[in-house]
Amino acid sequence: MNFPYQDIVLRSIAVYFFMTIVLRIFGKKELSQLNTADVILILLISNSVQNAMVGPDTSLTGGLIAALVLFIINFIIKKLIHRYKVVGDLLLDKPQILIHDGKLDFKTLSKLDISDEELKEAMREHGIEFFKNVKLAMLEIDGTISIISEDQKNLKQTHYKRRHNRKNLQKF
Repeated sequence: MNFPYQDIVLRSIAVYFFMTIVLRIFGKKELSQLNTADVILILLISNSVQNAMVGPDTSLTGGLIAALVLFIINFIIKKLIHRYKVVGDLLLDKPQILIHDGKLDFKTLSKLDISDEELKEAMREHGIEFFKNVKLAMLEIDGTISIISEDQKNLKQTHYKRRHNRKNLQKF
């Protein structure tokens, strides 16, 4: 038995998993704060994969089925991530330590392309002036930089969102 929209369902599933893999490879941190180029990229990607999902069926029903399939897959993946650690490990980034007890982790900062200026900006937003006053700085899975200071009185509920992924690192 062949469901009339089976092709759209299968194509939508394939595009969803392709986009998940590509975002995992290229890093979700780049999407933590969108700039103009990021918005253009997202619009172009959505336009380029639209035909891959619906094929020759450009009807309203075909488009709605493709969208419904994407919502269902996303719902299922989120449930699997919460239920099975291995799925979360495959699909989600891990938080990364950037500074611990005032000492910068240069290897991690280099790997993540985080410059000293980005780190200093995050520190200023948390009211911290010097690296030595940072007890812990983490790049969270959503791309924000969380900072805990030596002086717990300076702990603020703000998050620094990375603006872009710099290719040329400045020397620390």
